Amino acid sequence: MNLQAVKSIYIFEMSRTFRTLLQSIVSPVLSTSLYFVVFGAAIGSRIQEVDGVSYGAFIVPGLIMLTVLTQATSNAAFGIYFPKFIGTIYELLSAPISFLEIVMGYVGAAATKALAIGLIILLTAAFFVDIQIAHPFWMLTFLVLTCVSFSLFGFILGIWAQNFEQLQLVPLLVITPLVFLGGSFYSISMLPPLWQNVTLFNPVVYLISGFRWSFYGTADVAIGLSITMIALFLAICLGIIWWIFKTGYRIKT
Repeated sequence: MNLQAVKSIYIFEMSRTFRTLLQSIVSPVLSTSLYFVVFGAAIGSRIQEVDGVSYGAFIVPGLIMLTVLTQATSNAAFGIYFPKFIGTIYELLSAPISFLEIVMGYVGAAATKALAIGLIILLTAAFFVDIQIAHPFWMLTFLVLTCVSFSLFGFILGIWAQNFEQLQLVPLLVITPLVFLGGSFYSISMLPPLWQNVTLFNPVVYLISGFRWSFYGTADVAIGLSITMIALFLAICLGIIWWIFKTGYRIKT
């Protein structure tokens, strides 16, 4: 294992965050604060409680997931797409490092950024609502697994994308709607029975449900199923990345 190579890629990617601090950190925090003002205050005044939790506190896990999923995907996608775009990816491919070390560097940096933003939003939320974390260990576990899984997904997206429009397409038109329709701002038990069954086909439901359980002990689906879905998604992403480097799909041409 060439840890020096992993460290170099990781530090290079993390340094980009500090060069774009306003875009990387400040913007997501401000956006989340606006969500609290709009949803927590405006809608929260009409919906007092959901599953015994005040509405303002109930939406905190969903807001964190919304930002974390988007940021992890976007950071990892751009991180690997830019070297491919300017051609420096060939230097990586010709260097004495394995695909696993390349993935660890890029995905590790993207996951770290997303995790940091998630924790900052959690602290920001504490200024708006009273937050209780029933299972701190599982909260961090769900958060870390989600950051890593969607950073891997973003890495795949960055290799697949052939232009900047495709790079922004999936986070904008796929991930964000899935999060909004995945119980971010409501419990799926509030939906009619038919739509409850339809919603279960949304994979993000399992992430948000498990993450919310770690806060308040309530969940829309079984916790074991949520963990299984995250682990399955992570394994699928790893398998696809292994196939990409094995075949050279869109990285060697």
